[in-house]
Amino acid sequence: MRHTARTALAVAAFSVLPQLAFAHTGVGATHGFDAGFAHPMGGLDHLLAMVTVGIFAYQLGGRAIWAVPVTFIALMAVGGALGISGIDVPFVELGIGLSVVVLGAAVALGVKAPLAMAMGLVGFFAIFHGYAHGAEMPEDASGLAYGVGFMFATALLHVAGLGLGMAIGRFGETHGTRYVRGAGAAVALAGIGLVTGIL
Repeated sequence: MRHTARTALAVAAFSVLPQLAFAHTGVGATHGFDAGFAHPMGGLDHLLAMVTVGIFAYQLGGRAIWAVPVTFIALMAVGGALGISGIDVPFVELGIGLSVVVLGAAVALGVKAPLAMAMGLVGFFAIFHGYAHGAEMPEDASGLAYGVGFMFATALLHVAGLGLGMAIGRFGETHGTRYVRGAGAAVALAGIGLVTGIL
């Protein structure tokens, strides 16, 4: 548990670096960072998926604690570049909605996927999230600053998910597992609501 806490703190520390780098830049870069940071925070679909990635990583344990979130952020950057460049990616909204359903279900069912499979799963969905961020970049924003902004926000949401998983885990093996799975089930149901347009 102590190793898990150290890993989560390291991820949080590294995620702060981009914000420090843009703290004294010009107005365009600052605007781009702010807009990028706000985008994942402003949508329920993004919030649920990204926090659930952190919970899923916690649930898997071991190297997945850092490898799963890092994979999501890396592939999300690829998706963001596609969105900014205007390259068409089909079924983006459906992909985002399904990411909430699938990731929530994985947590609810306590899926212990091999690391490579877990990384592939979150990486696939990350492309859709990144594309949505990139496609909605304001015209007057700096692309680099905007990308760093949404990656930083995503890292924070992943850390929040890891922290939530660790906090719930303190209830003990039986109760903690039940609560984590219950949270996953709630996320999956919310995802179904997003896909069907109820939410």
